[in-house]
Amino acid sequence: MVSAASPSPADGRRVALLTLGCARNEVDSEELAARLHADGWQVTTDGERADVVVVNTCGFVEKAKQDSIQTLLAAADTGATVVAAGCMAERYGRELADSLPEARAVLSFDDYPDIAARLDAVLVGETVPAHTPRDRRELLPLTPVARRASAVSLPGHGTPASPPGHGTPTRVAPQTDEHTPAHLRPVLRHRLDTGPVASLKLASGCDRRCAFCAIPAFRGAFVSRTPDELLAEAEWLAGTGVRELVLVSENSTSYGKDLGDPRALEKLLPQLAAIDGIVRVRASYLQPAETRPGLVEAIATTPGVAAYFDLSFQHSSEPVLRRMRRFGSTDRFLELLAGARALAPEAGARSNFIVGFPGETRADVDELVRFLTEARLDAIGVFDYSDEDGTEAAGLPGKVSAATVRRRYDKLVALADELCSQRAEERLGSTVEVLVDSVDDGVVEGRAAHQAPEVDGSTTLVAPPGGGVDVAALRPGDLVRATVTGTEGVDLVAVPDEMISAAPGAAR
Repeated sequence: MVSAASPSPADGRRVALLTLGCARNEVDSEELAARLHADGWQVTTDGERADVVVVNTCGFVEKAKQDSIQTLLAAADTGATVVAAGCMAERYGRELADSLPEARAVLSFDDYPDIAARLDAVLVGETVPAHTPRDRRELLPLTPVARRASAVSLPGHGTPASPPGHGTPTRVAPQTDEHTPAHLRPVLRHRLDTGPVASLKLASGCDRRCAFCAIPAFRGAFVSRTPDELLAEAEWLAGTGVRELVLVSENSTSYGKDLGDPRALEKLLPQLAAIDGIVRVRASYLQPAETRPGLVEAIATTPGVAAYFDLSFQHSSEPVLRRMRRFGSTDRFLELLAGARALAPEAGARSNFIVGFPGETRADVDELVRFLTEARLDAIGVFDYSDEDGTEAAGLPGKVSAATVRRRYDKLVALADELCSQRAEERLGSTVEVLVDSVDDGVVEGRAAHQAPEVDGSTTLVAPPGGGVDVAALRPGDLVRATVTGTEGVDLVAVPDEMISAAPGAAR
């Protein structure tokens, strides 16, 4: 497997990895980067002068698919050899290859273990046949505990590479068992970012059957990674300078169910937080119906774990949720949030919502407005419903007209902006722990515990009026305690009071 100690490839073939979509795709790209790096490719995220540009596409909703197509076309316009990979490529396979000849190859997840061989073939002009898409849930046993024994490619799980000549890593993985220390376990990952935050993939796939979602069909059934694998990768990431771990998956609250331990995430969180160099662990992608009291307590009270609840509510009207094949209601969701805040009053919370789902009425929208108004969420994402290929919702009756969907969407977006700004203002005068993300021309940007990377707001650190922490000396990866003095929408302005943990190796 590839580790931080792997030698740099000599000058030769150069591949650019362009990643679209979610943090899970980012982890998948870093696995591909490790395989390619081990086979002698120079790996970059800059398409300039690359021999091959691999676009790790997103296939979640229509807008994401259009962004993926535009990125593929733009890369082809530069004259580069372009290859499509990722969710959209997996979901459409041969159909995408036929409709987009600009892509020299369209790869499946099954091609990932042999990615170097596939790109070698493309470079010499060989045709790499596109796959016929299939429901990847059918590739794994129905019983969750039997899935780990299946030889199915699971992106982001660090499965071994192919035989010699097809992308074999430069270092052979040692034999390991349950007694092997985490730091000696193999890691198949090559970082494409040098920032202080990295995603750690808990699992892949999903067993839920939400009516609007196509992800399980092309990502497959739910499979957890073992705690030992995760701890090994987390220690390796810490060794590369990572200070915050963001735990990602399609459904983090299912973690461990196929390992025989539904409380596995509760046990894993303090272990990750105890890793030397890691100052914050953040769980994401929580399903409300599966968020048990023990997990709420672990997230809200474990030192080093952000009291942050990324809850996938999607709606709050019970009739709409039932048609979505989901569970809950306004009152149950408010009780969940109240339970978290009883343990951690300053806990952060965010969620996404769909408006215009088939059968949604004005009364349903009013119920959603009631929930949003009372929930005090820090960040709210609003999506306008659209039919997605292969989903149950695409065939449901009671379609809401496009004009009505747009009107409801605009209303909810405006309300969300107002409510999130009000929630930020509630934090005025409070103390927050800010992890510095960037320092650019003297502007120091970071995030408090209730602010996840990219999807939520940020915190700007400004110099204290009477001395104290030297803002000019702060570096990415520093963790400081600060007092909130202002807001700009969902963003905060804060004055650092003290250094909690300085980034290792930063010159002062």
